[in-house]
Amino acid sequence: MSTSFELLAQARRMPLVAILRGLVPAEAEAVGAALVESGFRTLEVPLNRPGALECIAVLARRLPADAIVGGGTMLTVADVEAVHAAGGRLMVSPNCDTAVIRRAVELGMLAAPGVATPTEAFAALQAGAHALKLFPAEMVGQGGLKALKSVLPSGTEFWPVGGITPESMGPWKKAGATGFGIGSQLFAPGNTAKQVLQRGRAYVQAWQQA
Repeated sequence: MSTSFELLAQARRMPLVAILRGLVPAEAEAVGAALVESGFRTLEVPLNRPGALECIAVLARRLPADAIVGGGTMLTVADVEAVHAAGGRLMVSPNCDTAVIRRAVELGMLAAPGVATPTEAFAALQAGAHALKLFPAEMVGQGGLKALKSVLPSGTEFWPVGGITPESMGPWKKAGATGFGIGSQLFAPGNTAKQVLQRGRAYVQAWQQA
C-alpha cells in the first residue's frame, strides 16, 4: 500500500482533482475512465450526495493503480473511516477539522483539507495535511493566495477550488497555486463520459501550458 507521501508524489505529477459531485454508481466507471484518458489521475466524490461511497468503491476497484480516488466533503472521523473502507486514499474537506485530518493521516491517506485563512492553514499543516484546498477560491482571490504563501512554509501545496476555468489557471498558478480542484465546470450530473473527456483534456492542456 502506498504511503501518504507516495500518494502526494503521484498527485504532483498531474495535480488536478476532479470533483465528481452527484456521480451515480452506474456511471462511475465510464466517467472515471474518461477522466483517466484525459490525463486526470486524482478523483474526489463528495459524500453529500447519495451513492458516494459506492462510487468511490467502483472507481478504486476499476481505475488504474496510479489513479488516486477518495472522498470530498468529509466532515467527520467516521467519514474518513468509511471512505478508507471503500478503498479511498484521498481525504478532501471544505473546512479545517484537525481530528479529521489526523485520522486520514493515521490511515495513510492523502489529506487535503479546506482552508481560507492563515489560522486554518497553519492548523491544518500542524495536524499533518499534505496539501491545502483553498476554498472558496473566488472569495480568497489570487491576492489572498499570495499573502498566504508569504507566511506559510516554503513548498506548501495549495489547490484552489471554486470557479476554476482553463483560462484562469495561468494567473492562479502565477499567484502560487500548485494544483486545482475542478467541479461543475468539469462534471455535473447528466454529463456524458464523452463530454467529461473533452473538458478534462481542456483542463489538462491548460495546466501544461500555464
